[in-house]
Amino acid sequence: MKQRLLSGLLAVVLLLGLAPAALAAAPTEEDAAQVLAALDIMVGDENGDLALDRTITRAEFTKLAVAASTSRDSVGDTVAVKPYPDVPQTHWAAPYIKAAVDLGLVQGDLRGYFNPDRTITLAEGVTVVLRLLGYEDSEFTGVWPSGQMAQYRALKLNEGITLGQDGSMTRRDAMYLFYNLMLTKNKAGTYYLNVLEPTLNLVNTSGELDRVALINSAMEGPIVASSGWQSQLSFSTANAKVYRGGKTASLDAVQVQDVVYWSASMHTVWAYSDKVTGTYEAASPSVTNPTSVTVAGKTYAIETNDAAYALSDLGGWQIGDTVTLLLGRSGGVAAVAGSQAVGTVVYGVVTKAENTSYSDGKGGTYTARTVTVAATNGGSYRYQTDNKSLDVGDLVRVDTSGEGSVTRLSENRLTGKMSSDGTKLGSYTLADDVQIIDTYKERTPIKVYPQRLAGVNFSGDMVRYYVLNAQGEITHLILNDVTGDLHQYGVITKSEEVDVSIPGGGFVVSSSYTYDVGGKEMVFGSADTVFNAKKGPCQVRMDSDTNIERLSNLDQRKLDSVSGNVAVGTDNRQYALSETVAYYVVVNGEYQLTTLSRIQGGDYTLTGWYDKDESAGGRIRVIVAQ
Repeated sequence: MKQRLLSGLLAVVLLLGLAPAALAAAPTEEDAAQVLAALDIMVGDENGDLALDRTITRAEFTKLAVAASTSRDSVGDTVAVKPYPDVPQTHWAAPYIKAAVDLGLVQGDLRGYFNPDRTITLAEGVTVVLRLLGYEDSEFTGVWPSGQMAQYRALKLNEGITLGQDGSMTRRDAMYLFYNLMLTKNKAGTYYLNVLEPTLNLVNTSGELDRVALINSAMEGPIVASSGWQSQLSFSTANAKVYRGGKTASLDAVQVQDVVYWSASMHTVWAYSDKVTGTYEAASPSVTNPTSVTVAGKTYAIETNDAAYALSDLGGWQIGDTVTLLLGRSGGVAAVAGSQAVGTVVYGVVTKAENTSYSDGKGGTYTARTVTVAATNGGSYRYQTDNKSLDVGDLVRVDTSGEGSVTRLSENRLTGKMSSDGTKLGSYTLADDVQIIDTYKERTPIKVYPQRLAGVNFSGDMVRYYVLNAQGEITHLILNDVTGDLHQYGVITKSEEVDVSIPGGGFVVSSSYTYDVGGKEMVFGSADTVFNAKKGPCQVRMDSDTNIERLSNLDQRKLDSVSGNVAVGTDNRQYALSETVAYYVVVNGEYQLTTLSRIQGGDYTLTGWYDKDESAGGRIRVIVAQ
């Protein structure tokens, strides 16, 4: 934009001390585009294409400036008068140019024309952005645009931009300029994005952007996917970005009964498929105004008004009914469906079997046989059943269609090696949404991710059960103590094992062990059991969540170094570390719990202690420095 001539040197000097945003590095193109799309500043065409290589006109830049102003929500679709002779009322940008003039952001040339279709130079764009930050033209000394460009660099508005001041801006240059604006303090010392979105506080005192909160604010929904669900959105989904369950997906991957969120400005769809089916047991604080409900023994917050209505005494579901909750991205109830509408099948292990009292929804109660199932999705659910023989540790399949049924499963074993990328077990591919748990006797199972099993050779009874889908992919996998992560690891600090002869022949054995796990000292003693465990790193194996089955020593590897989740041995081999590896330092013969940072760089000899070979799922569990 050709600026109005300034008469002489401007006397007002720039105020000093306004710190630039704390940008650790130039923003990536994807970061900048995502932020501006979430703010509905730069959204691209109907397919989300930003055309970043194309030069940007004065009219287009002005529209972005108004969209980035605090008056962005007050701009109408039409104007009563034409703002400039070359910008008639019918011009697409007339409302934005009129708004920008009223805000003092733009000016015409000396002849009174705006030149909406001429490309804008960097200096002109910078001048507009500095006005958004609250700077007056009169504050800059010297001939335009020297003062403006100096302040542009001082505020680090130039991150990601290499263009000279007289160069024609591309849409990419504009994108970076407006992104940098968001993370820059205005003249009053407030980060501009916090001025634009004052209730969200999206930029902290260090200049760091809360991207999650920003995208949450741009997200709409949810709706429940059904036939033709795309027509309910305010944009064409033909070329939209799609995520399902947190992973990149296609529109075809979105299934009926998925909970869907979207952002028109970001041209993005998010779908979630988590569901839970079971008995509607309770509502809190009451069925007249429920904010959370208990289904299958687990309580869920209610996320939407529609779900609250459906689960209230005004809706279609009553306590005692079998319902399916459709869960949203926060794990709350987004919608409710009858169990027959979804037909969820759950696989898992029984962790409790008991008679339980339930409300009948009419002021009375009834008692039903109930099993608690640790499901392969990592959740724990309760189901009523007529099967009186089910017991803790049983493998089960729960069909939640209709009244539902809980069926005991026989072992279904599988052997083979897990690929190095965790995508195949033997000849079978793992489904993208595969569910895996590891079990051990009566311990509460743990959820396992495929990469944890990379390179493991499965043999014998390591796989208890697996399920294939129609494509022949593994969808559910129940393991038998493959990871070893269900056990505890620490050090035995004192071991006493005694054989006592008794009159008449024979002997009795007794033992006492003092051991440390996570800095907590514990004692195990027995009048008739000896584990043959010595002082040193150990595994504490429990056959239930409360009962110790045995203590055993770990095997050792001499180490050269430890970095991240890998240790390097003196044999130059790499050894995987447990995510919860325990570090101890030996001082005067005694073990003291420590941290890696405290022993790194010290004059220590390191020894790693592992439970079993990595090919069987083992890890280094304890590292001792001495």
